[in-house]
Amino acid sequence: MSYVVQRSLPVPEPVPFSVSKSRAVVAAFAVIGVATAFSATHAAFGLGAPGLDGFSDQWVYTSIEFLAVGLCAARALRRRADRGAWLLISAALLAWTGGDLVWTLWLDNVANPPYPSLADALYLGFYPAMYVGLTLLMRSHFRHIGVGLWLDGLVVGLTLAALGADLIFPAVLQASTGSAAAVGVNLAYPFGDFLLLVFIAVGFALSGWRPGRQWLLLALGLALTATADMIYVYQVANETYLEGGILDTMWPASLALLALAAWQLNSPKMTSNVTGRHTIVLPAAFALIALALLVSASLHPLTRLSVGLATGALLAAGARAGLTYLENVRLLKRETRDAMTDALTQLGNRRQLMNDLDGALHHTRSGLTSTLAFFDLDGFKRYNDSFGHGAGDALLVRLSKALRATVEGRGEAYRLGGDEFCVLVTDGLPGDAVVAAAQEALAEHGSGFSVTASCGVVILPDDADSVSVALNLADERMYADKASAGRSNRARAQTILMQQSVLMQLLTEREPTLREHLCDVGSLAIEIGRRFDLNSEQLDELRRAAELHDLGKLAVPDQILNKPGPLSDGEWHLMRQHTIIGERILNAAPALRPVARLVRSSHERWDGEGYPDRLAGRAIPLGSRIIAACDAYDAMVSERSYDAARSPAVALAELRRHAGSQFDAGDCEKVAAGGLATAPDRRSPRR
Repeated sequence: MSYVVQRSLPVPEPVPFSVSKSRAVVAAFAVIGVATAFSATHAAFGLGAPGLDGFSDQWVYTSIEFLAVGLCAARALRRRADRGAWLLISAALLAWTGGDLVWTLWLDNVANPPYPSLADALYLGFYPAMYVGLTLLMRSHFRHIGVGLWLDGLVVGLTLAALGADLIFPAVLQASTGSAAAVGVNLAYPFGDFLLLVFIAVGFALSGWRPGRQWLLLALGLALTATADMIYVYQVANETYLEGGILDTMWPASLALLALAAWQLNSPKMTSNVTGRHTIVLPAAFALIALALLVSASLHPLTRLSVGLATGALLAAGARAGLTYLENVRLLKRETRDAMTDALTQLGNRRQLMNDLDGALHHTRSGLTSTLAFFDLDGFKRYNDSFGHGAGDALLVRLSKALRATVEGRGEAYRLGGDEFCVLVTDGLPGDAVVAAAQEALAEHGSGFSVTASCGVVILPDDADSVSVALNLADERMYADKASAGRSNRARAQTILMQQSVLMQLLTEREPTLREHLCDVGSLAIEIGRRFDLNSEQLDELRRAAELHDLGKLAVPDQILNKPGPLSDGEWHLMRQHTIIGERILNAAPALRPVARLVRSSHERWDGEGYPDRLAGRAIPLGSRIIAACDAYDAMVSERSYDAARSPAVALAELRRHAGSQFDAGDCEKVAAGGLATAPDRRSPRR
């Protein structure tokens, strides 16, 4: 007798379709739902029996299967995603349906049908096509999942297959008689179903045991097929199978579920392993079941297939345990490395330094000296405030790479936090040259900034014989070096003040009334700068730039500066060069280079129509925008030979009128909020 007979079973209420809302697809699934409901009612309660037996067992049964095949194939052709996988699954359903069709049209009408037959070849063709299709789906959806979850699925799947083999295979072996081909085909069916259980378990494990709708429907369809096959073979072996019963409705229902799965939205592709208590408990529980199954062999005999499957489950569980151990070892190493490493620069951190310093002190007992050097960056805070924390982090990374390259092979480099670094030279190597090279590596200079490093050096064991003493002494010496550099900075500030005084005197000699205007603009700029929360260094730069923003006019002829009428194009071109000229003059003094940058942009406009670079919006330095607003305000409230002074209120209204074009609206409001509207009028004439 053939292994397969006519089958159908009711399907649960259809799940909402994922993408396609085509009326044809909806109608097809509606027909399948009605047909399976009728077939199940007929089988369970005898609806329309016996007159409708042939109609239900042949026409309705076959129609459900062909509709399922067509829907699955339509999904494969209609959507590009996972097309190959669904084409193979469609081929598997077609092979199964073909086997049923051969049995219905031919073998069911033969008194002694051959076994195995063409129908069996088609039925068995279902399995390899389904296996490959499921493999392609798992490869697409779980491409980046680790080996551990695959092993979890194998543990569960092989254990389920071992249980099924223990329950079903003895009956199959007992009932398998005849030729070797007949016995082989009889055994192939349950073996194929056991493998389906393995695929289901692996798919669930890869999804973290939380499958989406598509995988859930696939699992239900395949589980229904496997369950129906196992019940069928058991009943046939015990001669209890009744043709046309409720069991027969399970096969076409399983095909309908697989077709329904095809039309669900693709589950989000897993890009990382899912972890949780359930991902550990389930594989462990099934591994214990497999072990219990093998132990039970001492009480009742197991088939070789059941023993092999249970053994495979335990081997997979052992491999999973070994893999988990290796992962934990790697995780421990990574956590240990991270605990000893600065996250930003990848240099050793303070904890690593403490360990290495303790070892270095131990080696000093053999007569080997070590050199410990602390470094603290000077000018880094100003750099961070000027260019932002992102640029500050990038600078720390560059300096750390330079430091590592400098001391490599001669010592170890560390970052202790913030802008503090450390170098440890051990094994008696000379430390002076390394410390000097390290201090040079921790320096960077550019337009508007200069970052250097103060240093404190301790020789072990000459200066210190314990870790705490060495650290404290190095820290003290480093800050002593920084204080010494601070005295140099004060001398530098005096130099800047002298240079500025000389330049201001030059402007005064050129135009005596200009000095008062520049000082007024500087005072106003400081007031507005405070409202922008600028630090002391930035306020100092802003004041100097405000007082020197017209320095370049020294190169503009008097006949252009004092021309009573409109300037010609050539004269305007020369006038617009004065900010560039001022920048060049200031750049000649390295200490005034940050000021030069603000002077160059002090005549830019918010709308990009200014000069010399036509900067717009936030591209204009904040200090330059403040100077522009303050310069315009002071010019309006001051008496000039060609224009009468305006009141502060009128001047502020004029600033607001040009907000969004010449000035930033926020800058204008800062000017107003600064109390400038109440400032006294200045009536001294100016040119």
